[in-house]
Amino acid sequence: MKLLVYGAGVLGSLYSARLHEAGHDVSLLARGKRLAALRRHGVQLAEGDSPIVRSVPVPAVEHPVGGYDLIVVFVRTHQVDAVLESLAGLEGDVLFMLNWAAGAEPLGAAIGRERVLLGFPTAAGTMDGDVVRYRPTNIATRLFPTPIGEPDGRTTPRLERIVREFRTAGINAKAEPQMDTWLKTHAAFEVPLLQAVNAAGGPVALADDPKAVRGMIRLMRQNLTALPTPPVPRGFAALRILPEGLLAAMLRRFLRSRTAAQLDNPSPAATAELERLDEQVRAYARVQ
Repeated sequence: MKLLVYGAGVLGSLYSARLHEAGHDVSLLARGKRLAALRRHGVQLAEGDSPIVRSVPVPAVEHPVGGYDLIVVFVRTHQVDAVLESLAGLEGDVLFMLNWAAGAEPLGAAIGRERVLLGFPTAAGTMDGDVVRYRPTNIATRLFPTPIGEPDGRTTPRLERIVREFRTAGINAKAEPQMDTWLKTHAAFEVPLLQAVNAAGGPVALADDPKAVRGMIRLMRQNLTALPTPPVPRGFAALRILPEGLLAAMLRRFLRSRTAAQLDNPSPAATAELERLDEQVRAYARVQ
């Protein structure tokens, strides 16, 4: 496949490197200092805190031209509008791999609805200078594969091809027939969680405030109740039926974990993304 990966942060860099190593014709779109670094050293990867850094020579471009078999978009929610303008002039299917709770309609209205696929990256990592430090593969990575789906839920030849090619690149992908609901469910849970973490001053501080945790749970439940269909994955339905006290105890324990420590990210970009995602959740909640 000829691919364009749009966005050269942690996820765009990681996925482009894996697809390049699998033999695909991949270009990674970047700007400014990031573009210069990629052209000097390629995508630099390290597993966790390992001192071993390897370079993958993924071609970096500033201005894509021509057509692609697939364009994979890794940007933050609030950056999508600007990306859509540039995608309208390119040829190829577009897989949006990001936080998005507004459905496929606004995406399709800008670039053509027949081009749109939805997905969500389950990999994670951080930028250490120009080095992408990615989370090692573990049981959670295997249990929660990267979901990709058609907006209308069909299993199409292009979806099957993308899932197959991602898997050959070492990306644990799966076809998700309810991708739009999956994204809305994720946002219904994530927005109250991150808002509460930011308001408290970090996950541990939130864990020490039982009243705030219970308020967060109630907002999650409101969001999940507003979903047009049952939550996906189905396990999120437990947030609507388990006793509040039990949920509070479980979430307070989670907030003190090493995993939750990664939620403490009050950067301007993360804040802007959360605000846009909150707007999207509120919009679909008002429709119900």
